Amino acid sequence: MARIYTHTLLTLCLSLFCLLVQGHMIDVPASKKECFFEDLHVNDKMTVTYQVGGGGHLDIDFWLTGPNGLAMGKHIKQSTGSISITAEQDGRHEFCFSNQMSTVVDKIVSFNVHGVIYVDDDDTVAPIEREIRSLATGLTAVKDEQEYIVVRERTHRNTAESTNARVKWWSVFQGVVLLAVVGWQVYYLKSFFEVKRAF
Repeated sequence: MARIYTHTLLTLCLSLFCLLVQGHMIDVPASKKECFFEDLHVNDKMTVTYQVGGGGHLDIDFWLTGPNGLAMGKHIKQSTGSISITAEQDGRHEFCFSNQMSTVVDKIVSFNVHGVIYVDDDDTVAPIEREIRSLATGLTAVKDEQEYIVVRERTHRNTAESTNARVKWWSVFQGVVLLAVVGWQVYYLKSFFEVKRAF
């Protein structure tokens, strides 16, 4: 019976963890902002991690506010970041990504929202439940790291392709300039050695 209870508890906790981790990728247009909301209760925890994957200087403004409208965390022109909060009151918490500093370039942002529902950690909590919480935290860290690596790989690939295109067109330009210089030199030397006849 205890084994069935433990298995059920494990399945329930893992299912809850899967529901509390959300990954997103959004486009933030130039001069715009994108905002999202989470309803939290007192002592609930929430962590938002983000990474700018494309556009401009790979930076964005980010802030997180509580139900009272006061900022609980803010980043200005960052390419990656993380803000963790513990809700001090019940209500809707808002977090926004702003690209208002850019008037031309759109930004691509990948972000994750991790939530932990507050449970009073008294002596009645089973050791297996503590281990499950620890495992959930570790899984969250691994998932964040994997997504960070994917975004960085995409960014480096875009940079390499852009550099390759620039090198190619610079080589074509150099070839055209070289041919033009050679043609001009041949023409100039030919005209220099021409014998002018007097009539």
